[in-house]
Amino acid sequence: MATEAQGAESAAGMPQLDFATFPNQVFWLVVTLVALYLILSRVALPRIAAVLAERRGSITNDIAAAEELGLRAREAETAYQKALADARAEAGRIVVKARAEIQKDLDAAVARADTEIAAKAVESQERIAAIRASAAASVGEVAREVAREIVQAFGTGADGRSVAAAVTQRMKG
Repeated sequence: MATEAQGAESAAGMPQLDFATFPNQVFWLVVTLVALYLILSRVALPRIAAVLAERRGSITNDIAAAEELGLRAREAETAYQKALADARAEAGRIVVKARAEIQKDLDAAVARADTEIAAKAVESQERIAAIRASAAASVGEVAREVAREIVQAFGTGADGRSVAAAVTQRMKG
């Protein structure tokens, strides 16, 4: 009997392909598909949709925040460039002002130096003129005395006035 049962089972083939069990298989297929649909539509798909919506919202918020930060960065860069340009302009004005003040001080110092030099030159010219006059007077006096001594040494009797007049005439040219 055992061999007859084995023979019947082996003759029938695969149970899924047995046409006598098709209605039962179709019923359980429909029940399984409906159960899978209900489980997926009520549990899994809402969770997946919530996760996707959360990610989409997070990405949208991140993009919006990035755009806002980019805008702030551009505004900060613009403000920085303006401040830098203002600082350079102010530095230029300070340099020009400092140069003008230095030039004014330099011109005043040069003018004082020129005045002092001119005053010392006039004073030196006066001293030189006084020294020349004194030297000329001293030379004239020495020349008169020497001429008187020479005339007396020769034994001629020339008076002091004629000797002085001759020496003065000779010194004038």
